[in-house]
Amino acid sequence: MHSALTRRGADPARILLVDDNTDGNSARQSVLEELGYHVFSARCGREALQVLETQSVDLIITDYRMSPVNGLELIAKVRQASEALPVVLLTGFAESLGLTPENTGANVVIQKSSGELPTLLRTAKKLLHPPKKPARSYSGHKPLRRAHSVGS
Repeated sequence: MHSALTRRGADPARILLVDDNTDGNSARQSVLEELGYHVFSARCGREALQVLETQSVDLIITDYRMSPVNGLELIAKVRQASEALPVVLLTGFAESLGLTPENTGANVVIQKSSGELPTLLRTAKKLLHPPKKPARSYSGHKPLRRAHSVGS
């Protein structure tokens, strides 16, 4: 499916979903996979870091409130290794805590709600398919382990 293609070419974009709410994560994963994306899933930031040590991904979608490593801690560790890897922070606390891209390190912050899915899908598509820049090739994001050692 064309909408799921990654910037690398014909391979499907690889998305890491991180949320301790397994029902919400499963629902998002099902929709993303139906659209042709390759989806990895983790229940917390620690599991996500383990996935990132062995898998290359094109986008991370993470919840904020998780234990033992929350979404902001995960984003901070990801940013130490890669400023370019797009990250979406998906949380029920965006408005009440004033969470923004500027104070979280995420590219986009989305408030969890009953209508979040269309916004999330549009955001993922936009982050995975940014406007083309001339004279530079893109080979995808490598596993973080190769760029920088990431621990929990």
